Amino acid sequence: MKPKTEQEIGILAQGGNKLAEILKQLVKKCDIGVTAGELDELAEELIAKAGGKPSFKGFGARGQEFPNAICVSPNSMLVHGIPYQDLEFKEGDLIGIDVGMEYKGLFTDHAVTVAVGAVSEEAEKLLTVTKECLRIAIEQAKIGNHIGDIGFAVQEYAEGLGYGVIRKLTGHAVGYSVHEEPRIPNYGESGQGQELVQGAVLAIEPMVAIGKHDVKTSDDNWGVETADKSLAAHFEHTVAITKQGPRILTI
Repeated sequence: MKPKTEQEIGILAQGGNKLAEILKQLVKKCDIGVTAGELDELAEELIAKAGGKPSFKGFGARGQEFPNAICVSPNSMLVHGIPYQDLEFKEGDLIGIDVGMEYKGLFTDHAVTVAVGAVSEEAEKLLTVTKECLRIAIEQAKIGNHIGDIGFAVQEYAEGLGYGVIRKLTGHAVGYSVHEEPRIPNYGESGQGQELVQGAVLAIEPMVAIGKHDVKTSDDNWGVETADKSLAAHFEHTVAITKQGPRILTI
């Protein structure tokens, strides 16, 4: 866990604010008949206008780089969905949008899950529960707490309501690169794991399913979806740990 300076956190907050505005525009674009490819093109345009670079595009091992600016993950898919041109949004879809940006050499990460048109009551409840998981996880991001406190808060709340908390996918530290150590699981034991220190910057991202927590890789070897094909949701903020408490940078 590499703490960032106050100046660096200031830059991350600038970039995070720009990223939050970009994601708001992408959410507005999510409508019946729009394609994931159109959303990706808009993201590229907005990131460039903001003076940033899409941090996901080209990220990964040589020969296995992610090809697009954003991840678009529909319904049972949690993360890493490629925004295909022929992926057209339909009434009732849940669409996960995950976007990262490099701004002035520092990285922020932000994700939401969007309802397209009218969705089922169980889908609406899933979104509400997952948003609440993010809120209570962020509450635990304070000096002297431990990584396990974040995961415990998410797991206790979501599993207490009968939802599956994804274990094979986690949040992570962020700032100097797209992904930094340590990982930030959405399950765990209170008081366990690495201690949280002033200046740490974390991408906190609960991932919750209506069904079980098991996941599998999609046929394209990119997307990760629930093994039982149940609906899933994903919300994420980049958060700095400060003397005043958790500071959400992607707002």
